[in-house]
Amino acid sequence: MERTTAQRKAIHTVLEKSGRPLSPPEIFQEARHMAPGLGMATVYRTIKRLIDDQAIAQVGLPGEAPRYERAGMQHHHHFRCTSCHRVFDWFGCACPCEGNAPNGFEVQGHEIYLFGRCDECVARTRTTVS
Repeated sequence: MERTTAQRKAIHTVLEKSGRPLSPPEIFQEARHMAPGLGMATVYRTIKRLIDDQAIAQVGLPGEAPRYERAGMQHHHHFRCTSCHRVFDWFGCACPCEGNAPNGFEVQGHEIYLFGRCDECVARTRTTVS
């Protein structure tokens, strides 16, 4: 049986409260405030353990390193900000995939990936231009 350390608890807390998929460096940056002495190796080991325990899920985006989010979330997609590079959850889904698949095909799932600028980056641009 493995004991829960302050570092593991901090990493789990960051992932639970983030509200968006996080990269390992983002997890590290947030968790180290709660667990001084935390190292990247511990972040990667804990991510693996949380995936094995099905507590978190890996988010794969085209051309990007994996990010991680809470497991068991309702169907959703992702938005990547081209300015700050953060990734956000998008729970809107109006994909008409099932009705538009080629004749004879069976759709088993889909993934939509949006990119642009997040609200914070748009607001930052407006204040620097004004």
